[in-house]
Amino acid sequence: MRQYYVYIVTNRKRGVLYVGVTNDVQRRVHQYKHKLVRGFPTRYNLTRLVHYETFADAYSAIAREKQIKGWLRSKKIALIEKDNPEWKDLSEGWYDDWI
Repeated sequence: MRQYYVYIVTNRKRGVLYVGVTNDVQRRVHQYKHKLVRGFPTRYNLTRLVHYETFADAYSAIAREKQIKGWLRSKKIALIEKDNPEWKDLSEGWYDDWI
């Protein structure tokens, strides 16, 4: 069964928050960390995964992404800090065994 993810990435300074949707959060974060995709996340060095949610279908994930994107920054920060108060990189250790 395919899964979809809504995620929030930031940089070390926590200056910029980027909300996205993907069907493979590990691949997407790897792309950001290694600058494999052009655009906003690469330009602002957004390599720290601070929040993600899992969905069973693409429509629900896209609806949630749009919802979060519409929020004020303060509400996005509250969402992150609810489960990740220290803003740890949730992808830490994901790539230890990647070649």
